[in-house]
Amino acid sequence: MGLRVNGNEVGAVGADVTLLELIRETLGLKGTKAACERGECGSCTVLVDGRPVAACIQLACLTQGEVTTVEALAESDRDLREAFAEFGGFQCGFCTSGQIVHAASLVRELQSQPEPADLEAFVRHRMSGNLCRCTGYVGIVDAIIATYRRRTEAANAGAAA
Repeated sequence: MGLRVNGNEVGAVGADVTLLELIRETLGLKGTKAACERGECGSCTVLVDGRPVAACIQLACLTQGEVTTVEALAESDRDLREAFAEFGGFQCGFCTSGQIVHAASLVRELQSQPEPADLEAFVRHRMSGNLCRCTGYVGIVDAIIATYRRRTEAANAGAAA
C-alpha cells in the first residue's frame, strides 16, 4: 500500500519532503499548521492509519498508509469541533487543527476500550503533546470528554433501540 492523503493516492515524493510540506505545499491543504517544525508542539498533527503523527518531522517518502488531515474530519467530527466552541477549547485557533485531529483519534480510542478510572487525567496525558498558548487546556479537555460521553450515550441509546 502506498501513501494516501484523505483518500487520494499520492505519487512519488522527493526523499527530503516532509509530510507537512507534502500536505501544505504540494496538496494545498492549509489546515495542518507549520509551527515549531521540530515535532514538539502538535500543531501539525495528522493521523496515519488512525494514529497521531507530527507531520513536520515525518518524511513523506517513508509514510505508508492513509493520512487524515483536519479537512477530512470536517463532517465526521463536527460534534467535536462544536464541543471545542461550546467549552472554549480554542482562542487564537492556531493550534486548533492539531488539537482536533489528535482529539478525534483519542475519542475513537476511548470508545473502543473500557473507560479509564481517571478519564480527565488520561485525556490530559494523551493530549500533552499538543501545546496551546491561549486556553489553559481546560476547555480542550472538557470538549474531548463531552464528545466522548455524548457519542457513548448515543451508541448506547442506539443499541437499546
